[in-house]
Amino acid sequence: MNIIKNRYVYFLISLLIIIPGIVFMGLNWAKSKTGPLPLGIDFRGGSLLEVQFEGTRPSSEEITALYAEFSSEAEPIADPVVQPLDDDSFSVRSKTMTDETKGLLVAEMETRFSSKVIVLNFTSVSPSIGAEVTRAAGLAILLAAVAILLYIWWAFRGVEHPYRYGTAAILAMLHDVFVVLGTEAILGYFLGWEADALFLTALLTVIGFSVHDTIVVFDRVRENSTSLRRIDYETMVNHSIVQTLDRSITTQLTVMLTLFALVLFGGDSTRHFVIILLVGIFSGTYSSIFNAAPILVVWENREWKNWFGRKAEA
Repeated sequence: MNIIKNRYVYFLISLLIIIPGIVFMGLNWAKSKTGPLPLGIDFRGGSLLEVQFEGTRPSSEEITALYAEFSSEAEPIADPVVQPLDDDSFSVRSKTMTDETKGLLVAEMETRFSSKVIVLNFTSVSPSIGAEVTRAAGLAILLAAVAILLYIWWAFRGVEHPYRYGTAAILAMLHDVFVVLGTEAILGYFLGWEADALFLTALLTVIGFSVHDTIVVFDRVRENSTSLRRIDYETMVNHSIVQTLDRSITTQLTVMLTLFALVLFGGDSTRHFVIILLVGIFSGTYSSIFNAAPILVVWENREWKNWFGRKAEA
C-alpha cells in the first residue's frame, strides 16, 4: 500500500474541505459583524433561559414578542434566539438581563400562556466576562500548540531534524482546527448553532487526539529510521504509516462509534458538542495518516523547489 505516493491528492482533499469552512466564516463575519463564528453567551456575554411548559407550549414568535415587551434601554433583550427543546421546552438566548427581569418574564409567561412554567436553567454572563473568556480560549490554544511543538522537538531529539516532526504535527493539528472551525461556521450559518464553552472543550479534545495519533505514526518513523537505514526515506515513512494504520483506524473508530451513538440517542443539550467532537476526531485520524507523515517526505525531498518550475532532468 503506497500512501505517500498520492500525498498531493490528500493535500488537495484537505484543501477542498477547509475552503468551504473559511468561506462560511467570512459569511458569518459579514452577517454578524462580531466574528467568524456565532458566539454563545460564554464568549460574548448574555443570558440563557431554558423553560419547560406543563401545558401547551407557545410558539417561538410568541416568546420573541414577549421578550420585546420586556426590553428596555437598560436591558435590551429584544430579538432573542429561541430554540425549541423536545416538545415542551425552549432555550432562549438574549442580551444580559437581571434575575428580577427573569422572574417577571416567567410570571408573565404563566399568565399569558395559561401554563405552569418550570425554569430548567438560567445563566447570565456579562460582556466583559465573555471577552475575558474569549481571550483565555485563544491563549489556551496558542499555549497548547507551543507546548506540543517543544515536547515533540525534545522527544525526537535523537533523530535528524527533530524540529520537522514538531512542525509537521502542528500543521496537521491546524488542519483539524480549521476543519472544526469550518464545520462550526457552516452549522452556525444554517442551524444557528453558537460556539460556547462546550465547543471550546471539544476543540481542545480534538487537538489532543490529533497530536496523540500523529505521535504514534512519528514514533514508528523514528524506530524505522534506525532499523531501515538502507531504504530511501519516502519508502521508510510509507512503511511506518502502513505499520500503524490498523492501530490508528481501530482506536479512532472505537471512539467515533461511541460518539455516533450519542448523536443518535443522546439529548439535545449535548448533540452540538458530540457532533463537533465526532467531526474533529475523524479529521484528526485523516490528518495523522495522510497529512502529517507526508509533510515529512515533502520537507526531506525539498519538493517545494519543483512546485513552480520544471523538474530538473536526471
